[in-house]
Amino acid sequence: MIFDPIIIGTLNVHNRFVRSATHEWLADDDGRPTPAIGDIYEELARNDVGLIITGYSYVNPRGRSSDNQQGIYDDSFIEPYREIISRVHNYKSKIIAQVVHGGRQAAPTSQYPVPLAPSAVTDTSSGITPIEMTEADILETIEDFANAVRRAKEAGFDGVQLHCAHGFLLSNFISPYTNQRNDRWGGSVGKRTQVIVDIIKRTRQMVGDDFPIMVKLNATDGFGFDGKSGKVELDAPECIEIAKILEQNSICAIEVSGGITEAGEVMARSGIDKPEKEAYFRHYSKMIKEAVNIPIILVGGVRSKPMMESLVSDGYADMISICRPLIREPDLIIKLKSGESEQASCVSCNRCFDPSGVKCNCP
Repeated sequence: MIFDPIIIGTLNVHNRFVRSATHEWLADDDGRPTPAIGDIYEELARNDVGLIITGYSYVNPRGRSSDNQQGIYDDSFIEPYREIISRVHNYKSKIIAQVVHGGRQAAPTSQYPVPLAPSAVTDTSSGITPIEMTEADILETIEDFANAVRRAKEAGFDGVQLHCAHGFLLSNFISPYTNQRNDRWGGSVGKRTQVIVDIIKRTRQMVGDDFPIMVKLNATDGFGFDGKSGKVELDAPECIEIAKILEQNSICAIEVSGGITEAGEVMARSGIDKPEKEAYFRHYSKMIKEAVNIPIILVGGVRSKPMMESLVSDGYADMISICRPLIREPDLIIKLKSGESEQASCVSCNRCFDPSGVKCNCP
């Protein structure tokens, strides 16, 4: 089943494997994608990864979160992306662009010393208190996202993924912890999701109704993982309600994830060395999958072929999203299909998150 094709909106993907978006630290200083990034994506395509999601690309310079992060905030980026996409399209794989604004986790610069966010809630991991966005800031950001998707389509991407997870701007809006507004952008679940809905509507005006738009969704902020938080955070059942709203507004797939920087090691947990530690967001993905009729992609510590097969056959997800294992073994999908391997050799040490360029640094 994990090697069967699947249709996502108008997109035909030849197997159920997704390369989940991961920052490569390989773009130019201004965010322009480099041939080195293309090398990574081409290798994944050559090794039979069905759907490749790029590292997160910021839609406005004020939304950059890291050094050497990819950008997609200017039309001059279209051609460099087009060159990379053409390399991937020499194979069967599809490639989509993940677009993002860093929000309260954006990196301060001399030009933008304080990040923007829905509300001025201090980030306890950095000590930074963001500036609450004005109505004009929000409307400008909607345009930034829509234009980023337009550029992605013009470059030849097969679709896009809106990054609504991991503590970046769109997840700041949907979370009651980081969104404490009392205007049309905050309060109820519907109001907190409104900015995403408006991005989709504006984007559809630019790219039409057939271009696939997916979402990476925080199902939880992650504070309650140890049961001791006490914070008013995003979690079930609100994440299910958000998923329904997204489906109603033409989102064609949801990748289920969770966690923000403040919550600690939630997004990319280390030491995934037993089956019971795998797929740590699966109970969220199952709840969401039962509530919507679009493909659900599950990310988070999936390492073994038996687990992958059971997640799909038992209704937890339609696709399996991995990245750390593919950093160590770009040919993992071929090994799993041939029977050469039943288990990724990745030990989830997280040393691959290397500012000199993403790579496996585990012995």
